[in-house]
Amino acid sequence: MSVKEYLRERFMPHIWCPGCGHGIIMNNLIRAIASLGIKKNDIVMVTGIGCSSRISGYLDFHTLHTLHGRALAFATGVKLARPELTLIVPMGDGDALAIGGNHFIHAARRNIDMTAIIMNNNIYGMTGGQFSPLSGYGAMATTAPFGNIYEAFDIAELAKAAGASFVARTTTYHVTSMKEILEKAIQHKGFSVVEILTQCPTYFGRKNRVGDAVDMLNWYKDHTTAVDSGKKEKDPSLIERGIFVQEERPEYCEEYAKIVARAKKG
Repeated sequence: MSVKEYLRERFMPHIWCPGCGHGIIMNNLIRAIASLGIKKNDIVMVTGIGCSSRISGYLDFHTLHTLHGRALAFATGVKLARPELTLIVPMGDGDALAIGGNHFIHAARRNIDMTAIIMNNNIYGMTGGQFSPLSGYGAMATTAPFGNIYEAFDIAELAKAAGASFVARTTTYHVTSMKEILEKAIQHKGFSVVEILTQCPTYFGRKNRVGDAVDMLNWYKDHTTAVDSGKKEKDPSLIERGIFVQEERPEYCEEYAKIVARAKKG
């Protein structure tokens, strides 16, 4: 199946700004799914609100464009009703870790079988460039004109602590590893979290004077390192990328089915 067959071309052109990294993510997600050979009718994509959430309109799967921050809640309902389906939940800073933060930690704790893709562009892009839980200390934003005073969440550490059984990080520069990580995340039986550092030149890049999309991609190249490279110990400012957790644990839907079976016997 060609890549185009996964797209709803009638909704093109997309609304993402020139240079936005979300298109790179969509490209590699399609390629990962095509490589795995999953049928379109066997996939459900659930999104909330924001730039990242528009991806559900462009991909020709079963899709739900839901409420802000509630994508994981809707996805949980779908998965419990139809556990045989593959659930993919792309989210942005707010859907995953602000209004949706409570759903995120409990979905991880349950270890429910779905793939949460967090498109981390460090800012709220669709609503005007406000700072987000991922902006970081000192970042400039519409709502932080003199600098943000909040520290950013470390998504990988948060996901690990909450109990996710697959946790990974990649960037829009490292497209080959992105595709490979997405393949492994989708195949994993349990709650998979993939953080993808993605550039927003329109708001984050412009307000923080870090350059255009190419400059931001080069920043990912120069300021990240493979998790097993050993470079982080020499330079703590580097951001590690790769797979941090990949463990087999009891999956929520399967455990729930056991409870139903026991209840029927009773």
